[in-house]
Amino acid sequence: MSPTLLVVIIVCVVIAAIILIHNAIIGRFNAVQRAWSDVIAQERQKNKILPALEDVAAKYASHEKQLLEKVTELRQSLTELSADNIDVKTLSKAEGHMGALLKGLTLTVEAYPDLKASETYMKLMREITEQQDNIGAAIRIFNRNVEQFNNGIEIFPNSIINSMFTRKHTLQVFDDSEAAAGFEYKPNF
Repeated sequence: MSPTLLVVIIVCVVIAAIILIHNAIIGRFNAVQRAWSDVIAQERQKNKILPALEDVAAKYASHEKQLLEKVTELRQSLTELSADNIDVKTLSKAEGHMGALLKGLTLTVEAYPDLKASETYMKLMREITEQQDNIGAAIRIFNRNVEQFNNGIEIFPNSIINSMFTRKHTLQVFDDSEAAAGFEYKPNF
């Protein structure tokens, strides 16, 4: 084999290696960007779902609050009634409150036989938990992609190719300082 051919082969192998390493770095960087987009998409999904669920729960809560207010009004009207003082107006007011309360309770029981407010809140809490789990999974995937990217630009010979051609910098993983504060153990990185 001629020395010129050997040099050409070595140069071609080095160029191919540089191209492969450069493309791998770009591929890992794009995976990190995609993973971060997934985190944002999960947050956006949560932010779109939660207000609608909160509105539903608030409607149940306000309906029950109205019933509670009617019960309180009725109770107040009943305390104003006295055995010593016959007051038809107070009795009429109490009866009006009682009628409104019964009508409200009848409509509520017909529409919501088991007063589903607590079930609605449970559904809301399950949905919040599910959204948080999805966000947590997306963050774990993001952190894994960041780790692979950082390894890809820091490991030799990739670090040389990165510093000469690609010029990407290491990325930080997502870190929850509030959650980390709950641990006594701190790794010595």
